[in-house]
Amino acid sequence: MTAWWSVGEALGRIDRLDPQLCAFIEVWHARASALARSVDGQLPLAGLPFAVKGPTGIRSYPARRLIAAGAVPVGSTAVPGPGTYWQTWGRGARGRTVNPYRADRTPGGSSAGSAVAVAAGLVPLATGSDGAGSVRIPAAWCGVFGLKTTNGLLPSPDRTGLASAGVLTRRAADARRYLRWVLAGYEEPPPVAAPVAATYTPDLGFARTDPAVEAVVRGAVDRLVAAGVVRLDPAPEPSLLDPCEAWLAIRGGDPAAGEGVRAENDRRLDAYFARTPLLLTPVTPNRPHGHDGPGRDVYSTALTWAFNVSGHPAASLPAGFTADGCPVGLQLVAERGADVSLVAYARAAEAALPLPRPAPHSLWTAGGPDSFVLADDLGPPRRPYC
Repeated sequence: MTAWWSVGEALGRIDRLDPQLCAFIEVWHARASALARSVDGQLPLAGLPFAVKGPTGIRSYPARRLIAAGAVPVGSTAVPGPGTYWQTWGRGARGRTVNPYRADRTPGGSSAGSAVAVAAGLVPLATGSDGAGSVRIPAAWCGVFGLKTTNGLLPSPDRTGLASAGVLTRRAADARRYLRWVLAGYEEPPPVAAPVAATYTPDLGFARTDPAVEAVVRGAVDRLVAAGVVRLDPAPEPSLLDPCEAWLAIRGGDPAAGEGVRAENDRRLDAYFARTPLLLTPVTPNRPHGHDGPGRDVYSTALTWAFNVSGHPAASLPAGFTADGCPVGLQLVAERGADVSLVAYARAAEAALPLPRPAPHSLWTAGGPDSFVLADDLGPPRRPYC
């Protein structure tokens, strides 16, 4: 039976581990405790502790929807400081945010603290936002599930249209519950008819992927094929133009400068998804780098930001570990608006893959629960999380 964590337990876990992890900017002990005591126990997420990304995360649309369903925000998580475009580790109240698997490596960003908080078992769910891979990259490097929703599906303050709301959870099953409560008009999808047609590409036609990363992801794809979850489409894999200049142009306020690349990639992706529902890639071409930065001409975003430009929903699913103990993520991409189906595909995929081993700096244990949320029961909980 799934374990139910109280707000008080989550706050205690944060107090115990966050001095080493620095996942949080602020922890709202008094406010969260008071809200947990007063929440209506009949609400569907009554007392579920969750974290919000950054100092403004509490004002985000998903956070407001979760609170309306009875969930309780316990704190805001670390993000990189201003003017540090390469700095993906975030800065918590006590220092830089560390990867719970390898403290000498970055957890990824910009949703750094959110990924660490979930990976270490401090909270079951944390909000994020993804403008170039900011949910998927830390999810991959911290061994958790991360979802970037279709651009424009949920309200976003990003005027460029590149960033969309996202969520980080221990398992894909918990993201299903998140979508139900933040997505207006949510409809439960039919069971996945396996095998799902898919194509795997290690580089999208342009990226330079680390062979160690590619080997882990290819191994995960092979397991999905062997388990009958996916069927690799014999059609050629999609080959895209490098979206770097298009992304930079859009971000810089001159979208016309990148329109040619954007239009051509949209054409190729539209043709691909017209015949095949799922695309598989590594999340990043590289493993987590050190806290001093990725190095010259290294783009951790190379395989993620194409889908911020195109607007497709994309998710990161734990795929395994490199020989030096770094988590690696498998990216799943679906047609625009197919977010619910994408999470269903991810749930089927994770059932065929081994659970990530607990991080050394973590309150997860090998025999402990793999989910906090009753993800297979979308009705009201039997008792509040508080």
